[in-house]
Amino acid sequence: MDKFPLTSTSVGSSPLRRSLAPSQLAKRKPGGDDSEDDEDWHPEATPKKRKAGSESQSWECYVSPFRKPLAPLTNRPHCLDSSKHEAFIRSILSKPFKIPIPNYQGSLGLRALGIKRTGVRSALHDPFEEGALVLYEPPPLSAHDQLKIDKDKVPIHVVVDPVLSRVLRPHQREGVKFLWECVTSRRIPGSHGCIMADEMGLGKTLQCITLVWTLLRQSPDGKPEIDKAMVVSPSSLVKNWYNEVGKWLGGRIQPLAIDGGSKDEIDRKLAGFMNQRGLRVPSPILIISYETFRLHAEVLQKGSVGLVICDEGHRLKNSENQTYQALDGLNTPRRVLISGTPIQNDLLEYFSLVHFVNSGILGTAQEFKKHFEIPILKGRDADASEAERHKGEERLKELISIVNRCLIRRTSDILSKYLPVKIEQVVCCRLTPLQTELYKHFLKQAKPAEDLKEGKISVSSLSSITSLKKLCNHPALIYEKCVEEEEGFAGALELFPAGYSPKSLEPQLSGKMLVLDYILAVTRSTSNDKVVLVSNYTQTLDLFEKLCRTRRYLYVRLDGTMSIKKRAKIVERFNSLSSPEFVFMLSSKAGGCGLNLIGANRLIMFDPDWNPANDEQAMARVWRDGQKKTCYIYRLLSTGTIEEKIFQRQTHKKALSSCVVDEEQDVERHFSLGELKELFTLNETTASDTHDKIKCRRCVNGHQVKPPPEGSDCTSDLSQWNHCADKRGLQDSVLKATWDAAVTFTFHHHSHEEQRGIP
Repeated sequence: MDKFPLTSTSVGSSPLRRSLAPSQLAKRKPGGDDSEDDEDWHPEATPKKRKAGSESQSWECYVSPFRKPLAPLTNRPHCLDSSKHEAFIRSILSKPFKIPIPNYQGSLGLRALGIKRTGVRSALHDPFEEGALVLYEPPPLSAHDQLKIDKDKVPIHVVVDPVLSRVLRPHQREGVKFLWECVTSRRIPGSHGCIMADEMGLGKTLQCITLVWTLLRQSPDGKPEIDKAMVVSPSSLVKNWYNEVGKWLGGRIQPLAIDGGSKDEIDRKLAGFMNQRGLRVPSPILIISYETFRLHAEVLQKGSVGLVICDEGHRLKNSENQTYQALDGLNTPRRVLISGTPIQNDLLEYFSLVHFVNSGILGTAQEFKKHFEIPILKGRDADASEAERHKGEERLKELISIVNRCLIRRTSDILSKYLPVKIEQVVCCRLTPLQTELYKHFLKQAKPAEDLKEGKISVSSLSSITSLKKLCNHPALIYEKCVEEEEGFAGALELFPAGYSPKSLEPQLSGKMLVLDYILAVTRSTSNDKVVLVSNYTQTLDLFEKLCRTRRYLYVRLDGTMSIKKRAKIVERFNSLSSPEFVFMLSSKAGGCGLNLIGANRLIMFDPDWNPANDEQAMARVWRDGQKKTCYIYRLLSTGTIEEKIFQRQTHKKALSSCVVDEEQDVERHFSLGELKELFTLNETTASDTHDKIKCRRCVNGHQVKPPPEGSDCTSDLSQWNHCADKRGLQDSVLKATWDAAVTFTFHHHSHEEQRGIP
């Protein structure tokens, strides 16, 4: 058969047919010439009869289309059809992209990058979730309005991020809502500012961070309200703000904190911040100090910022200073001013703060003076007529009603349910014989009171005030003046004990230093409490250091010489439970405001400040959120001296017309000549000049016979505190043990009734 050429034929077309014997197939396959022909062959519809001998062979060759062989007919591996494979892959790839979000409704638009929501807009967070803090609720739409309204213009709920709303306390939720309504012009149409004047420890920082985060992410229009925000604070708080943003928002946002560097470097960073544009900028929050802001204001005034927050905003009470004018030049209508201290009682200062956040709400300075200040001050005058008094009260009510629309203030009373008890104690300390002699010698020689007869306070009288205050702290602080025989101290050197050296500290020469030494020793030996020491003078802090080294107490010190970065580190270390430091020394003039020193629960104010706000700020360092222990505050005063007069001035409450003395240079402005003369007296016979002045009716012969009125606490007037002429009525075991050192009298009261756990 091999001699005849074989051609492929269809069934029935020719009697000739190719042999399908395995031997023939084996011969043809390697050549590949006829490999295509196999595909065209089809078995005969009706097989012809074959001889018996060839039956088995023809069965092997015949492959039924209805029955597959049990094994391959050849040794070649079986390959998939490439066209089928390609078709299968194409079918996979041609399937539309499916969004991997459960229950997502809607489809991708042609030009969408990511998810494009279709249909009605929805809030960023669920407004109906339990505990949701809803700042804005859109007005309900009728069925007719829903058909007519453009779906892209439907206002949506503004809901605080649950990450923050879960940690906000009730008063903080209320505060965030107030802030949001103010800066979005919903409280006062056309005005976008407000003053957050909560007392210390109420979480003003957290409330402001919540406001910023909400504004950066949402609005009723379904887009961010602002693109950038700026926080301006004292340099000591820049790091604190940075840490707080990280604490509450985690890695959700990356703030830019600037607290040092060369001028060019800072300018470059600020320009980069101002040039950020778009819905999601990389660093939407700038944290900067007042000093740096003032020096680089030109860069920041070139662009616009969505919101500016001014921490410790009472710095802006004078509209004439450079910082105020630099901030006022910022291109931003939304302004929040934070001030933990009560707004000072000077009406013009009041005007400056309100005018900064909401320009024009009280008119111009001249209009304010004419409409409010003059009538109010006239009405408060002792010689005012009934008509003037009535007009003054009306104008005061009008002023308060306007300002209260953009000012929120809550006192620390609401903290009592969250914080442990605070025991506040005003401790009068007897002068030592050396201090008494030096004090009388100075008054006799310098005669500061006589200088006042001319009707004007002199520079020497001002320096006399400082000298007497330092003498009350410790004679070592005026030793150099005695050596140089300055005015009032000529011949005073011989009053010092023989062999006295200012290099070595002698606590027994100062009544207050003796009491301090006892308090520290008793606290150290009977508890694991830590102590904060506060003074107005760095020289006094030097004495504290000497005392701690003598007694081998571990301590840290924060004053104006310390860099901002170092401050943050030592505060963090001191607050750690494992830190060995026992004493934290703080200069009240060194930006100690805003520091969180909850690692300690005892605080000693060694000397009073003219401004009660400064003392309040310092005392709030330990009694604040996070504190777990009962807090003890000690305010030390030298009995019968200028210190008691300063303290009386602090506690003497007057209405808006009275002014708080900020610096000693302002003394003349705020004191009558009679009051000034009284500063330069010494009452040696009293246990407490302050107690004598309040003419207490609850004490007989210096002993309290009637308890304080029910419901009073340490925010009440001093006449409603506990009065102790001996240690029997004291609650603080440390002060009891200290009494005999030099204590003559103590006023004390608690923050709230719950007093379990007080030792």
